[in-house]
Formats: sequence, structure tokens, C-alpha cells
Amino acid sequence: MLAALGPARCVLRPSTTLAKLAVRNPNLTLARAMTTIVEGVEFDTVAREWRCKWSADNDKASLAAAQKALNEVLADVKKVDGVKGVQRVVCGGCLDFKVITSLEGDKFGAWEEAKFAPEEAFLEKLKAIDGITTVETQTFTLMPM
Repeated sequence: MLAALGPARCVLRPSTTLAKLAVRNPNLTLARAMTTIVEGVEFDTVAREWRCKWSADNDKASLAAAQKALNEVLADVKKVDGVKGVQRVVCGGCLDFKVITSLEGDKFGAWEEAKFAPEEAFLEKLKAIDGITTVETQTFTLMPM
């Protein structure tokens, strides 16, 4: 249907993503700025992960407190220019609490220069929670396969 409208008459609603358009129209070509690490290993998304271990003690109070700390900074994280998504990962087996913020590759450097704000404040909140240990960060690339 989009192809029938032609490019000049195609209007996207805010809820329409390029990925949804590509699924609906396999002939649609999406132009992305790709970075190559080595031949065959490309990416267009860079992510920053904040992670810690929580304790099951006191009815998992440290997990609840970690989620509360995330809720307090989540709006600021989502406002970062280039954010594609924010995910929270919780593992009840190994007691992991992770927050993964993914950005367009070409926007990541500016967030890095801003010291990944509000990273420092969030990590300090985590470190102050009784039962939270091993507070760490990691940067990596993401690419759907």
C-alpha cells in the first residue's frame, strides 16, 4: 500500500517505525549509517549497560529499591538524543539487574562526552542500596541478525 502512495504522498504516523514499514513492505530499502568493525561485522547501534547484583534477602527489597532508582532517572534517560530504547533485564537465577540503553551509533559519542548522564547519579543510588553489589557498566554494539 505504501508503494502505491508514492514517496511524496507517504505520511508516517508517530507510532509507525521504519522497522514496521520494512516488515509490511519487503521492497522498502532502509538507509542506515553502518560502522564496520571488520569485514562482515557491522553495526548501527551502540548500547550502554548499567548492571548490578541484588539480594533475595528481605523479600527482594534490594531489587525493589533498584527498580525505584531506575524509575527516578528513566525519563531523563529516554530524553537523551538518539535513544532507540531502554530495556531492563532481571534474572531471578543469578540475581542480575541490568539497564540497557541503546542509541543510534552516530549519536553515542555525544552521550559519552556527557558522561552518560544520568549514569553517575543512578549508579550512586544503586551503590547506596543495602543488598546491591557488583555495580558495573559496559559499552557494546547491537545489531539485529
